[in-house]
Amino acid sequence: MVGMVVGPVLNQAQLQARDARSTANLMSIGQGGSVYGAFNQDRIFSYTWRAGEPYMMPDGRVWVNVDDQAAAARQNTEILMRLTGRISGTTKILNFSGRLPHRRYSHLVLLDFLHQSLETTQYIDPADGKQVYWHANPLEYRDQENTLPYGSGKFPNGYDTDPNWVYPYITQRWTFASSYQVVPSAWQPEYPHVRYIPIASTPHLFTPSNTSADLDLHTGRRIRQVVFPSKKVWMFEEFDREQAGSPYFAYDHARSEKLMFDGSVNNWASGDANPSIVQEYHPFNPWNQAYVPLHQFPIPLGGLGDETLLNQRYRWTYRGLSGADYGAAELTRGPGIQSR
Repeated sequence: MVGMVVGPVLNQAQLQARDARSTANLMSIGQGGSVYGAFNQDRIFSYTWRAGEPYMMPDGRVWVNVDDQAAAARQNTEILMRLTGRISGTTKILNFSGRLPHRRYSHLVLLDFLHQSLETTQYIDPADGKQVYWHANPLEYRDQENTLPYGSGKFPNGYDTDPNWVYPYITQRWTFASSYQVVPSAWQPEYPHVRYIPIASTPHLFTPSNTSADLDLHTGRRIRQVVFPSKKVWMFEEFDREQAGSPYFAYDHARSEKLMFDGSVNNWASGDANPSIVQEYHPFNPWNQAYVPLHQFPIPLGGLGDETLLNQRYRWTYRGLSGADYGAAELTRGPGIQSR
C-alpha cells in the first residue's frame, strides 16, 4: 500500500519545488527590473538601439540600422556575440534578421545590465525541461540530430509553419531563450500609435499595424506609466507546466506564474483575468485566436489542429500599461466588454 502512494507524493513534491523555484526566478527578475529602472530614467528593461544611429559590433563592424526592429535585432546580436565570444567562425552568432527579439529575448537586456552570465538559469522555468536542456547544450543546433524546434528542417503537420523557423540564426538562439515572456505593452507604445499586433494564424509572430509608418521601439516604456501595478502582468510563463498537458497560458484554467509590476508573483487563473483587446481589430470586442504550437512545444489540449479560440488575456491588455489584467474591471472595460 505504501509503495502505491510514494510515487505520486514524490511527483507532487517535485512539482511544488519547481513551482517555488519559478516563483523565486520571477521575483528576482522583478527586483532586477526595478534596479534597471532606477539607473535608466524609470524605463522598463527592453532593447534601446535606434534606427539611424551607428553602433559598433564586437567584430569591429559598424552598423546603421534602417528601423527600430532592425536596431533591436542588432543589439540582441551584439549582446550574444560579446557574452559568448562567438564573434567569428562556424559558431558565430548570426544577426537576428527580420525578427523581433522582444518576444523571447527581452531578458538578455536585463541580464547584460546586471552583469549576469549566460549560464544563469534565472530566466528558465525549472519545469521547462526542454529549455533547460537547450540551455545546457548551446551548440546542439549544429548537430544533424537535435531536439530543437524545427532542427530537422522539417515542418510536421499541425505545427506553426512559418518558413524562417529552420534558419540557423533562429535555431542557434533557442539556447538563450527564456520561459518567461514580457507583455508587448512593456516594450512598445499604445494604440493609436503604430505598433506590433497579433497575427490570427499564429500566436508566435506579430505584425506592424501600419506598414507604411515607422514604429518607435527604442525609447522604452516607463514604470510610472503602469496605473495598476499590482493588477498588471509584466512577465508570464507561456505554459502552465504544473498542470496535466502543460496548457498554454490562454486556457481559462491555466495558472501560469506571473510577475506583476509591483514585484509580486501569483498563479491566478487566466480565466479570471480581464479579456484582451486589440483595438486595431475592434475597439471593444475581446481578441481570441487558436493556439498553434511551435515544433517541440506543448500541443493544444484538443490535439494538433485544435481550432478552439482562446482569449489572449494579459498578453494584450486593454489600454496596455494604463489598464488592469485582474480586478479594477470597471476602470478598464469599454462598452460591450464583459469581465469574468
